[in-house]
Amino acid sequence: MRLVSFVQVLLLLALAAYLLLVALENPQVVRLPLPFGRGELSLPVGAAVALFLITGAMYAALLFVPPLWNVRAKRRRDVRERSALENRLAATLQARLGAMTPTNLTPAPPTGSEQTQLGNQP
Repeated sequence: MRLVSFVQVLLLLALAAYLLLVALENPQVVRLPLPFGRGELSLPVGAAVALFLITGAMYAALLFVPPLWNVRAKRRRDVRERSALENRLAATLQARLGAMTPTNLTPAPPTGSEQTQLGNQP
């Protein structure tokens, strides 16, 4: 898919270059009607082509906004879920540590074989 997009961009750039070349060789005036019938705008062909190219570039840039928003929202959601998971794990650990009694924390008395090993040591 990236190759197709790359070829499309190259084709559009070639088309824009060709239109710009034609506009530079034929300096004529183009009349563009204004919205709501309020007259017209007279521009050289090169300026009109540049205006349309800028408009197309702005449109293409706006096509990237929704995927960027989705990535940003996913990143925020992941951070929020990770924070909630860390809080649950910390609460679980605190609950388990709080449930332990001091008798559970004392070491077990040595067994008979451990006592003989301790007694034999210098």
